[in-house]
Amino acid sequence: MRRAVLDVGSNSVLLLVSELRDGIWTPIHEDTAVTALGEGTKETGVLSPEAMTRTLEAIARFDRSARDDGADEIRIAATMAARIASNREEFQTLGARQGTPINILSGDEEAQLGFESVVSDPRFAAADRISIIDPGGQSTELVTADRRGGDWDVLYRKSFPVGTLGLKSTIFPNERVNGLEVLRGSQLLDDIVGLCYRPNACGAVVVLGAAGTNLISIRDRLATWQPEKVHGQRLDYEEVSREVGRLMPMSDSERAAIIGMEKGRERTIHLGALILERFLFALRAEWCFVSVRGWRHALLEKEDWNPL
Repeated sequence: MRRAVLDVGSNSVLLLVSELRDGIWTPIHEDTAVTALGEGTKETGVLSPEAMTRTLEAIARFDRSARDDGADEIRIAATMAARIASNREEFQTLGARQGTPINILSGDEEAQLGFESVVSDPRFAAADRISIIDPGGQSTELVTADRRGGDWDVLYRKSFPVGTLGLKSTIFPNERVNGLEVLRGSQLLDDIVGLCYRPNACGAVVVLGAAGTNLISIRDRLATWQPEKVHGQRLDYEEVSREVGRLMPMSDSERAAIIGMEKGRERTIHLGALILERFLFALRAEWCFVSVRGWRHALLEKEDWNPL
């Protein structure tokens, strides 16, 4: 049995095709396309026609690819940009018209699925407390939970209206960002997050999404995407801060030339690094693990569409 999930994020569309082998869902094909669905959405309140067209084309292409891979079922779900857009029904209608119906996850569903994708990962099976940071294009999810026997007790779960595309269209519209702008942006992020965990009270911290995976690929100079070399790697807070300082003053073309940079991420990687830095600061975390998994992995494993 094969199943596919398309993660329609505010900045990119991700494809995951997995096969059920001996009771375990094993990835056989993954792909990504940066389409910036949520570009400008926070300011205009709508998904632009151009962004919808780019995203729907990627969805159709990945849907065909999943079918070519033999997927018996394809699940498509969108996140923050679609949640906040007043024309989300138009986007869904266009998706249904091309044969790719699109569901929209709530913030709680997105956060919970991201959490499940981490706690079901054997790599983190020894953790008694875990905190998960999931930066996106228009939102960042944070979950902290304690292990209680075979279950998890969620202590905190929230979707924050902070993302790379939102920052780019408001606070950081220019390619190059100077030091004063970074300080102002950091203060704004700190005010929005509004957290201050006691040192070491956050447990093992795991970051999901492109910010963490790209920082590892850049650090280790991985010219091609190698998830087996990225998953489970560790990023120190100081490493993330140094990358913020290095990436912010660059132009998009300069960031694009860095070995390990995923195509299309050069426009937002510096902002993703800043979001990760400020959330680590809020948690008072000295480091985090990087996971290549995401909410799509948890949704793929569910027998129905009810994420919570």
